[in-house]
Amino acid sequence: MKNDCNPPENDEGQGNRKKGFWGKTRRGLTAVGTIFVVLLITVTTLLATSITWMFHTWNHLTMNELMYQLNAPMDGTNRNMIMDYIKSCIPLTVFVLAAAVLVFILLRKKKILYRTAMGIMLAAAVGITAYYLVMTWNRLDIGNYAENKSTYSDFIDVNYVDPAETELTFPETKRNLIYIFLESMETTYADTEDGGAFEDNYIPHLTELAQDNEDFSGSDTDLNGGYAMPYTTWTAGALFGQTSGLPLSIPIDGNSMDTQDSFFPGIVTLGDILEQQGYEQVFMIGSDANFGGRKLYFTEHGNYDIEDYYYFTDIGKIPKDRWVWWGFEDLYLFEFAKEKLTELSQNDEPFNLTLLTVDTHFEDGYVCEECGDEYGDNQYANVITCSDRQIYEFVRWVQRQDFYDNTTIVISGDHPTMDSDFCEDVDSDYTRRVYTTYINSAVQADDPTLTRSYSTFDNFPTTLASLGVEIAGDRLGLGTNLFSDTLTLEETYGIQRMSEELQKESKLMQELTSTINEDSTELMIREGRAPTATVTVQPYSYLDGWLPVQVTDLANAEPDTSTINIAVWTEEDKSDQQWIQAVLQADGTFLCNINVANFGFKTGQYNIEAYLIDNTGTQYLLGSAVGYVED
Repeated sequence: MKNDCNPPENDEGQGNRKKGFWGKTRRGLTAVGTIFVVLLITVTTLLATSITWMFHTWNHLTMNELMYQLNAPMDGTNRNMIMDYIKSCIPLTVFVLAAAVLVFILLRKKKILYRTAMGIMLAAAVGITAYYLVMTWNRLDIGNYAENKSTYSDFIDVNYVDPAETELTFPETKRNLIYIFLESMETTYADTEDGGAFEDNYIPHLTELAQDNEDFSGSDTDLNGGYAMPYTTWTAGALFGQTSGLPLSIPIDGNSMDTQDSFFPGIVTLGDILEQQGYEQVFMIGSDANFGGRKLYFTEHGNYDIEDYYYFTDIGKIPKDRWVWWGFEDLYLFEFAKEKLTELSQNDEPFNLTLLTVDTHFEDGYVCEECGDEYGDNQYANVITCSDRQIYEFVRWVQRQDFYDNTTIVISGDHPTMDSDFCEDVDSDYTRRVYTTYINSAVQADDPTLTRSYSTFDNFPTTLASLGVEIAGDRLGLGTNLFSDTLTLEETYGIQRMSEELQKESKLMQELTSTINEDSTELMIREGRAPTATVTVQPYSYLDGWLPVQVTDLANAEPDTSTINIAVWTEEDKSDQQWIQAVLQADGTFLCNINVANFGFKTGQYNIEAYLIDNTGTQYLLGSAVGYVED
């Protein structure tokens, strides 16, 4: 007879177990769903506020410029801009996160309302995300950007004139050059009577300088200036375009050029030409010259002495703990420039002093101690007017100096302003151009009555011509000597056609950028593509005489195809440095036991660095640590 100690389970018991299982499953799914919805609505809020801030900060943002800025290093960035982003985006994001969590806590016992809230938040997140993505797609014209990136044009290839193959004849007595790049300075800031777009003339002194000298307006009294073509609408691109006659169209996008060993080694620029002619050249700015790859460019092309914020702090002109705006204000820049010009003028060699101002940078500019309040609460107008006065006073000072007779001054905006609202009421039919004037040029225009249509590329050959240089064919790069009667590319093709063609791929530009290393170590680190790991040193093992080093959390690398070497030294000059290969462990980490006996059982600090070598032989620093051996 069968004796079963456990009574048979009835249907009710089985049902309770099933209900319990499905109940736990539903609660688990609800918890996961809640976390997902909370995270989604939070990320959506951050995305929406970030996009809103982006388009408010860069009112006329293009996809080219966005790609440039996304790859820009944080070093040298205006701290006020970073704080503005935090204040504009983070509080609302944190509020939405807290509100979503609070809603679910309050409704946790009300299943229907709880699930309704989840559905509403999910629908809101999806809808808001879709709205902002579509808006971004349309405003940045991403479809056209992608199409241009896959379309080749021979526009640059056909129209580029290589300075290396062009005959340039300098005068017997070479003229000095002062080239002033004015941050975000447009002809737009003038009044309508003088060719601007405003009722008030915010740049009366610059207007006077342009009208009294040469801006290629011909017999027209309206201000004239250069059009900023694609890839020249931010500072680094503008500096490059005006001194090389080429767009800064590169595969790694903009500011990442400072990760390279060279900056367009195959081209000849204004700096190269003047260096070959024995010019002493200085690039002076109040910010960090490394930002945007400017230091690399001017050092490689022209061997400029770089005098930036860090230069002036190092020599004691600016206190090391003093940082305003982007470094130091233009008030000091012009004073330092006067000192430098006095010094340069004492030498026998001709000189080129290139300045870049910063006070008129967006958003709203920097109010220095020289600024007034002529325009009340309109801060940007006050800053522009203040900059206008300072530039005028600097030019008048130069004109009083003995060296002025043999000196040409070129004043050019770098690009149109990116301020979010200052030009928002400007008529869409108004063509915004970069402020331009040539003062004390060695030559005059062939036809002084002719109003020229030109781009900032034309500044390259025109600057040389203003120094008295004869240019065979009157063209260099994509630029034309505006003192000649040769047509510019803008006059030949029109702004629209020229702009469209420049945004397409070019075989010549690909050739000129072929030396760019898209996998340079610094670039990979900046873009988050470089191998990373955590390096830790365990306590010294007196029993074994080992100092264990662990390398964990290896990312962007495969352990089985990588070698990790440990560098260790105790002397400050690394005279006793030794290399030891770490051993791959079963859990994917690496272990290295440093034999202290190899260092004579020396006590004190052991300096350690871990390096990964991938299957291509490229070496990456993973991290460093310090270990100690006590008595």
